[in-house]
Amino acid sequence: MSIRIAIEQLAAFAEAPFQGNPAAVCCLDAWLPDPLMQAIATENNLSETAFLIGSRGRYKVRWFTPACEVDLCGHATLAAADVVFRREPEQHTLQFESRSGTLRVQREGDRITLDFPVQRAHPCLPPADLQKAIGATPQSCLLGVDLIAVFADEDTIRTLRPNPERVAALPGRGLIATAPGQHVDVVSRFFAPGCGIPEDPVTGSAHCSLTPYWCETLGKTVLNARQLSARGGSLRCRLQGERVLITGRVIPYLSGSIQV
Repeated sequence: MSIRIAIEQLAAFAEAPFQGNPAAVCCLDAWLPDPLMQAIATENNLSETAFLIGSRGRYKVRWFTPACEVDLCGHATLAAADVVFRREPEQHTLQFESRSGTLRVQREGDRITLDFPVQRAHPCLPPADLQKAIGATPQSCLLGVDLIAVFADEDTIRTLRPNPERVAALPGRGLIATAPGQHVDVVSRFFAPGCGIPEDPVTGSAHCSLTPYWCETLGKTVLNARQLSARGGSLRCRLQGERVLITGRVIPYLSGSIQV
């Protein structure tokens, strides 16, 4: 017996079509079996597919990459919030229960703001294979959820050509390469081949670590950030105690259903 599931695909942290990070969103009446949700995410072959259950502004959310379930995802939460706000136009704030606790989301005109937990990273020695993994030597490294490699300039970030197999062997969920920006405060790229994502177009959760680091380094509380993937994406990040407020725009792309 087959079932039909509504699905939408949207680009998060985008300023125009074909920018930002595409995510799929499936609204469910109840959780599907985990292997089925993973199979759907694998078939979608996007950085993340978000599954939701709930109503009236209160939801539970789970995120799957093509290879695994993850604890926190920014762009797919931004996309999921856009779907809910369009379905429930009377709502201005949403609450998502997740593996990373309660995540609150607020609509602000054509922008959406995520209220996410800080994920601090701490200084560490560069792993022995880091230079071979990314073809460049960073000024410094930090390790938290992800390994962060800090470089001096934007051009270095833009021209990195990492080796996916070597990057997958590094400590952490993935590798964040970052530097001060030329026209924004901070630029970055994010690589997570171990999670089935060779390069993520725009990574909200990475800024849970980047924001406290760069706010302290630059002496700011608000950052304008740009992820330098091929698609590119823009984020506004505010440090507020142990929370990071991440703001971006969502561009809907398609709506339909899947049959499994």
